[in-house]
Amino acid sequence: MRARIFAEENRKWWTLAAVAFGLFMIMLDNTVVNVALPTIGRDFETGLSELEWVVNGYALTFGVLMLTGGKLADLLGRRRIFITGLAIFTLASLACGLATNAELLIGARVVQGVGSALMNPATLSIIIATFPPRQRGMAIGLWAGVSAMALAIGPLLGGLITDHIHWSWVFFINVPVGILAIVVARLVIDETRDTSAVQRLDLPGLATSAIALFALTYGLIEANKHGWTSPLILGLFAVAAVGLVAFVLLEQHQKVPMLDLSLFRNATFAGANAVMMLVGLAMFGVFLFVTLYMQNVLGYSPTQAGAAFLPMTILIVLLAPIAGKLSDRIGSRWLMAGGMTLVSLSLLLDTRFDAGSNFWDILPPLLVGGAGMGLAMTPTTAAAMGSVPMDKAGVGSAVLNSMRQVGGSLGIAILGAIIASYITVEPTNPRAQAQFIEGFQAACYVAAAIAFVGAVVAVVTVRKVVHAEAHAIPEAA
Repeated sequence: MRARIFAEENRKWWTLAAVAFGLFMIMLDNTVVNVALPTIGRDFETGLSELEWVVNGYALTFGVLMLTGGKLADLLGRRRIFITGLAIFTLASLACGLATNAELLIGARVVQGVGSALMNPATLSIIIATFPPRQRGMAIGLWAGVSAMALAIGPLLGGLITDHIHWSWVFFINVPVGILAIVVARLVIDETRDTSAVQRLDLPGLATSAIALFALTYGLIEANKHGWTSPLILGLFAVAAVGLVAFVLLEQHQKVPMLDLSLFRNATFAGANAVMMLVGLAMFGVFLFVTLYMQNVLGYSPTQAGAAFLPMTILIVLLAPIAGKLSDRIGSRWLMAGGMTLVSLSLLLDTRFDAGSNFWDILPPLLVGGAGMGLAMTPTTAAAMGSVPMDKAGVGSAVLNSMRQVGGSLGIAILGAIIASYITVEPTNPRAQAQFIEGFQAACYVAAAIAFVGAVVAVVTVRKVVHAEAHAIPEAA
């Protein structure tokens, strides 16, 4: 009996290791490309909007399709969908590395986003199905720590590869890792699925949400190029508004909706998802534009720009598991609020950057931001996932991660639009650098306000989750 219990306990942690392995690849590709963008731009002779699409093509597809990925995981089996997504992601990574122009690279990044959208919700729902409530906070903390480490270590890894090999190897490196992850997942992950009700795909919901979000993102990125009042941009915003309204109306009347809007009747779930979206809005764009600032204004190499993020990486990795344990004991509310306040403070510190700044000027906001994200992300995840039934873990996970990715896509588009509105000269003009800095400072003020709103939302909406199954006494044992 003891041997069996020990084997089952070990299998849980091997399962966590397997899904974390896949998750690391997914999240790495959110930031590993950032420091390579100036080099890619020079190789392909592209402008700022095309470079934004290299990031947003991945992030937007990831966010839009994640709800479908969560539904498929619940319907067809979480291990099966995880492995399918991993295979798509691996093949798309090969295509990214082989791309010969910006259009092919953006297209391959979109396919990468499809693979990630299948993989990501399955990772968290597998954890929820594998670990009992008393261990979920720690397991989610480790899961979030891996995610945060991948997001933060991406710039350094991307810089080293770009400087010493070639930017294409940022993608090629995923191929052997992906193959190994598929083998490990087949060996250690048990299959689980939602058996509570008849499931089906919500294709109208998928279509309306995808059209609305694409139109909104495209409009924001291209607005400065075509003019904010041009028929094209106004038309895109109108399509986005109609699409979002249609999506909500459809989801309210579908028998088996892609997004179960009843989940949002729980204030904690709704609040945690709002905070996750605000994190993406505030931070994803800043990560991208700080990287461009360090290389294009301060003259950092890709490796130096990536290494500058290491202090932030270390703090996130150290604090995420601790915050997970604390959320089990005291709840997520004040951890989320404190973390988002620190994130807001770090963004205000970013507004002090100028052409004469050095690493010691950059370090304080990175440390404060790392502490804030480390404190906020895991409790936000724990609050959201703890407030949904276990048989809806796939959809709950998908909603949460969709909020982060969609928030990140919109954040890149919004902050990019703010920066672009300040740049009125060609990139070769000596005034372009000063205009970029002025726009970057304005964008950071907006991002700081968004992060502070996240702190307020956490205080108002989030309450400590009490797991019903945690009260059960395992008499059979």
